[in-house]
Amino acid sequence: MAFLHDDYLLGSPTARRLYYEHAAPQPIYDYHCHLDPALLAGNRLLGSLADVWLAEDHYKWRAMRAHGVDEALITGDADPYDKFLAFAGTVPHTLRNPLYVWTHLELRRYFGIELLLNEDTAPEIWDEANRQLATTNVRDVFDRMDVALVGTIDDPCDSLEHHLALQKASPYATAVIPAFRPDRAYKLDDVKVWNAWVDRLAGLGPQPITKLKHFKQALANRHAYFHAAGSRLSDHGFEAFAKVTCSDAEAKVIFKQARAGEALPVIAQQKLLVYLMLFFCELDHAAGWTKQIHLGVIRNVNRQALNELGPDTGFDTITDTPQGPGLAAFLGEAAGRGHLPQTILYNLNPADNHLFATMCGNFQGLNKAAGPGHVQWGSAWWFNDQRNGMREQIDVLSNVGLLRHFVGMLTDSRSLLSYPRHEVFRRVLCDAVGRDADAGELPDDPQLLGGLVEAVCFGNAKRYFGMPLPAGVGLRGKATGART
Repeated sequence: MAFLHDDYLLGSPTARRLYYEHAAPQPIYDYHCHLDPALLAGNRLLGSLADVWLAEDHYKWRAMRAHGVDEALITGDADPYDKFLAFAGTVPHTLRNPLYVWTHLELRRYFGIELLLNEDTAPEIWDEANRQLATTNVRDVFDRMDVALVGTIDDPCDSLEHHLALQKASPYATAVIPAFRPDRAYKLDDVKVWNAWVDRLAGLGPQPITKLKHFKQALANRHAYFHAAGSRLSDHGFEAFAKVTCSDAEAKVIFKQARAGEALPVIAQQKLLVYLMLFFCELDHAAGWTKQIHLGVIRNVNRQALNELGPDTGFDTITDTPQGPGLAAFLGEAAGRGHLPQTILYNLNPADNHLFATMCGNFQGLNKAAGPGHVQWGSAWWFNDQRNGMREQIDVLSNVGLLRHFVGMLTDSRSLLSYPRHEVFRRVLCDAVGRDADAGELPDDPQLLGGLVEAVCFGNAKRYFGMPLPAGVGLRGKATGART
């Protein structure tokens, strides 16, 4: 059977029908990614294949390191073509890694290239892809994949100038929305770095930040600024919630110590994190936002790499830190105060799948104003966003929750060419539902099954987030591998 044939991952007749008739035609609602707003606002030509593939992609960096590629050819200042050749030499060794599929899907969907990438084919692929990229800009990519919305990740101190420029530009066929990510507000392991950030935050407001109340007001002001710029999303990422409480009086003392440059014990850091997260719940709830919380990662594990390359260069790992007690206490407290906003929970450790899926079920239905799926278990994240991880997430959610209300896939990527990952997700989804139908475990009801697939691929996200979409969504052609 041919590699990446039309029916790839679609193992039954009903799966194929669901994909071609219901999943493939849906626009992409990419509510969480790490694309650079400056790139989107500039609508620049995309440069070389090395620029769009290798400049920010930690997945590729990790694979190249595992293959023994010199760091100069990964994050260093080597010639772009030499970097591409190093990646091309790595690709044949990624068999059964999702990178092998993603790489070749991207070559096919964006460039119509069906050659297998290796050292021998690299020159031909480089020339042909770059020939097409010479006239390809950001909007071309969004149009080709029918991307309805992109949610970026933005620090509270960001000016959002590029988002504002997008709003003033000629009508853009893709909505680009900032997400408020205040991780630096509670990252207190290095108080010198934290204080520098707080000073920067203070510089955006009318007064110095010397007290906790000033800090909270400054954060609230930036939250309102993001809201005025179109944001309806917040995002948070850290290892775990500790099962702790923190009163106003305790928070004031901890804040004062940190502001004075005193190193804080871990328990104090955990207390202020929980305190501030509950404060952010109030802000999000009052503004009608959706909160995203990513848990379960230890970052920058390799100290040598951190010293030489800096943070966030591909040296993070899954943690087995217990998630349940702290998360339950936090969500329970937020709900008890009446301030639990729409929330999406993401876990990095797949051992926590049932924990997170069942945790979400504890916070449904009590808020009369909330629609279905008020608290969601998010799409298989990071190391899990491959075929097996996606399928397990879909199966667990189906067994202990309601798949019908799931808001679906996101790219969580820094690469503009990563949208075929949505195709993989949609094929996995259709295969799961279709196989059950053909086995007699679900009714052979095209309307019922097709409605579920369309909802998970696009409709649920559109309803849940409630952000306005530009005209023409769903009317653009899309490269999906679907039969024409």
